[in-house]
Amino acid sequence: MSMDLQNTDLDEIDPATLEAVIETDKGTMHVEFFPDKAPKTVHNFIKLAAAGFYDGLTFHRIIKGFMVQTGCPKGNGTGGPGWTLEAEFNDVEHRRGVLSMARTRDPNSAGSQFYIVHGEHAAHLDGQYTAFGRITSGLDVLDALASVPVDSSGPSGEASRPVERVCMQNVTLNVRTTEQQPASEGEQESETHE
Repeated sequence: MSMDLQNTDLDEIDPATLEAVIETDKGTMHVEFFPDKAPKTVHNFIKLAAAGFYDGLTFHRIIKGFMVQTGCPKGNGTGGPGWTLEAEFNDVEHRRGVLSMARTRDPNSAGSQFYIVHGEHAAHLDGQYTAFGRITSGLDVLDALASVPVDSSGPSGEASRPVERVCMQNVTLNVRTTEQQPASEGEQESETHE
């Protein structure tokens, strides 16, 4: 059930009852949140999504077998929402389909940019970046995003800049059905460095 959050107090909504629906040029992904692991980060994502902040933003950094990154209003990895968040490092492993906040070398510099892990397990990111959700359906879309051709860009010459524009057309929030609700708190659940 899609929600109209225009006149809703986001503080009154239990984020565990919500899912994000990310419609991209390559298809749709559904995301569940980890509010018990990263409450401020989840609230920030929901706030930005409800405001339409993510609509139309590109996937500006793609490294197949590692991750895809988005959420920069400038489209080049240097932008944010105008504020930063305190890091909420947790025990969620950075496995395929996990969403985590991108940041600079300062642990408390995340704002709106996030990445989705494409590799099976980016263990070197565990406990170093704030994981806040995971894809529940649409891993094939993640694969399609990760397969977009890239060229070398940036001062390090990293091959990660998509040669075609690929974006989040929109991000909406839905109330999760009872079957989608997490069974227990113990379920598995930037700049990122490969």
